[in-house]
Amino acid sequence: MFRKTIIFAACVAMPAITMSHVATAYDIKPKTPDTGFSGKIKPDILGLSTEQDAAKTKDIVEAYFKGRQGVKPNVQQQTFVNTAVTFVPSMSFDLPASAKESGENIAAAFSSPASANKTFMLTRTITFAPDQQPLKADLLKQLTDKYGVATLIGDQHVYYFYRKGKVVSVGQKYKPDTALEALDKPVNPKAAVALNDAKGKGSCVAAVKRIGTLDKTLAALRSEASDANCEAALSITLSSGGTADRVGKAEFMLADFKRITSAATIDDDAIAAAKSEQIKAPTGSAPKL
Repeated sequence: MFRKTIIFAACVAMPAITMSHVATAYDIKPKTPDTGFSGKIKPDILGLSTEQDAAKTKDIVEAYFKGRQGVKPNVQQQTFVNTAVTFVPSMSFDLPASAKESGENIAAAFSSPASANKTFMLTRTITFAPDQQPLKADLLKQLTDKYGVATLIGDQHVYYFYRKGKVVSVGQKYKPDTALEALDKPVNPKAAVALNDAKGKGSCVAAVKRIGTLDKTLAALRSEASDANCEAALSITLSSGGTADRVGKAEFMLADFKRITSAATIDDDAIAAAKSEQIKAPTGSAPKL
């Protein structure tokens, strides 16, 4: 579901730069996009949530990895459309695993400066060292303590789907023993179908699986996000470790579908406005002296 190298996407607005023969720095007036995490429902991963912009998220991640040796950051930059506004579209923090130390990737994706650099996707992957693999039962209990009762469990996945400020329920009342039993079994097909809309479309489970394979950009995720019959999702994958009762890898993905579609619309409008203000280079020539 996750690639080995996870791109930590961010949009940090940089000061405008004066450039010749380039469009003027477009006067960006940020608009905050809608979010699927409303009301009291604001799940986080290590304190990271869709509440933060890129700069704040970067501070939190750097503080988390502070003092840990071998962390590999990867930052890229690009210009916003044809303006002189530069921002960071991707950034990654990767701590490789070793025989005695667990490895970790933390990643996030943000909208552009036009949509306030807001988070629309977060991922965290932990690859546990052989002697540090936790019990599945212990991790499931921690998930319940932190996020509440899951919407659906199965196929080594724990799913939380959100709509109208609440965790969506499909009648699966998991307790510690039943959650552990369900984890390694196929997803209950009736419960999965109950997540579809009235026309039988918009599977939240399918949407989560598909966006995990796509580029973490608004353009790539927009169609899946708009079709999903939920506003946001938190998916946790617990892969078996050295023994069936242990976790070898834990993968977290927090996706704000409503924000993806909202920010994409805001960014499209800003891009169109920026292009319309492009300055054409002067065509006059020096007079004869």
